[in-house]
Amino acid sequence: MRAITTLGRSELAEARNARDTTVVAVSDLVEEIFDALRPMPTAVASLLESTSGARALDALLPVVRNTLSGLIVGAGFVAAPGVLVDRQFELAWWKRIDGTPDRLIADLDPASEKFFDYTRMPWFTVPRDTGRRHITGPYVDFLCTDDYTLTFTLPVHRGGAFVGVVGADVQVRDVERMVMPHLRGLDGRAALINNQGRVIVSTNARQATGSLVRDPDIPAWWSAGAEPATGDGISLRRCGDTQVALLVT
Repeated sequence: MRAITTLGRSELAEARNARDTTVVAVSDLVEEIFDALRPMPTAVASLLESTSGARALDALLPVVRNTLSGLIVGAGFVAAPGVLVDRQFELAWWKRIDGTPDRLIADLDPASEKFFDYTRMPWFTVPRDTGRRHITGPYVDFLCTDDYTLTFTLPVHRGGAFVGVVGADVQVRDVERMVMPHLRGLDGRAALINNQGRVIVSTNARQATGSLVRDPDIPAWWSAGAEPATGDGISLRRCGDTQVALLVT
């Protein structure tokens, strides 16, 4: 396969334009999902101001119902331990089933063998520790979707203190449907990867969802600033201000 640096000038410009279009399309898709979550932190903080009991979180349903549209198949609020007066842990999460929100049931009893300790999950720990939004995945979500999933989360603060995260689940297969036409239009084998080099979607059958790209070293590239890189038959671009990058080989 020829390296992208060996293309003629007009071909190179065309390839760059196609990659630019793809990067913008992916970035817009991510921002659309995060934008759908924007009303939820305010709604959660408002509820916790009036009451700190777990049942108060049922009032989030109207906001969640508005969020459960398009690509989003699950959404809700996950409380930090000790935030609620009557429960140590609480997961107020709904999944969309045939267009209707259905409350997710999880075992949140620390004494149980099936205890779901969400405080260990990256979608919870990264926003808690960094104060920034995060995309977790792709991973197989056995709790909610039973499929490869991306979970988008935002930290929630009240009075300057972290009280939990709001989030949205998106199935990878739906993302693939949206972005694959762009990837197939690129010159070479193309993949969307996360900041650890994990493949989200790819036009290369050997790069299955969830597999790890080892060459180039994606974590090192990300740590160095994730600046656009081209050479040795590889093009690597971060998709806007997201944790997703476009890799073309």
